Amino acid sequence: MAILDVRNLTLRFGGLTAINNLSFAIEDNSITALIGPNGAGKTSAFNCLTGFYKANEGEILFCGKNLMRKRPFKITESGMARTFQNLRLFKNKTVLENVMSGMHCRCSAGIISSILRLPAQRAEEKKTREFSEECLEFVGILDQKDRLAQNLPYGDQRRLEWARALATQPKLLLLDEPGAGLNYDEKKELIDLIKRIRRELGITILLIEHDMGLVMNVSEKIIVIDYGQMIAEGTADEIKNNPRVIEAYLGKDEEEAV
Repeated sequence: MAILDVRNLTLRFGGLTAINNLSFAIEDNSITALIGPNGAGKTSAFNCLTGFYKANEGEILFCGKNLMRKRPFKITESGMARTFQNLRLFKNKTVLENVMSGMHCRCSAGIISSILRLPAQRAEEKKTREFSEECLEFVGILDQKDRLAQNLPYGDQRRLEWARALATQPKLLLLDEPGAGLNYDEKKELIDLIKRIRRELGITILLIEHDMGLVMNVSEKIIVIDYGQMIAEGTADEIKNNPRVIEAYLGKDEEEAV
């Protein structure tokens, strides 16, 4: 059963078509990679799915509901969370405060309760703190919870962003270049973490990634796009031997192209 069904998605910037009639489905409780050459439209697709861009045409069905025209916070509330290629942390806030901010979409106490510190608000804050600590423990940086985010090593800042995304309690987690800037050992740990998120938390994963070693190791299905269109989908073995994928990444042989 598909948790996400993208149908005929099209995005234009003036005369430029960034995504052209793109359709694909993501199965529930799966790990899928969306790959393609630079400029293929991967991040534009993510931005459409999460409401940062408004597609011109198509449908985005998530858990059976159409998310087209929904604002980003409404999409997050529906159960879709994402990370970014470039870190977007509150660097002058603590690690714990960063993760707690991710739970804002799950909080219900109003402004009056917050100002008056009513029992319901205090109980919700306690629950938010405890769950945020669980997220930090899951990604392995609970011992850093009182440090400022800007003082963490880069690899731990990445983990902090993942923890904040988990704090939104998503059904589908979109990871935009999660391996960017990580060393070999950190990427191995990332592969294990992605698999644990699916196995232990039951969260479906969709990722964009340029590191093909990471993609081949973690993905059950790979979707390849080029010039905003799907050119292939399948298992790692099917994709790495697909002539259209090889051509998209490496180009045609000069003699063949003449």
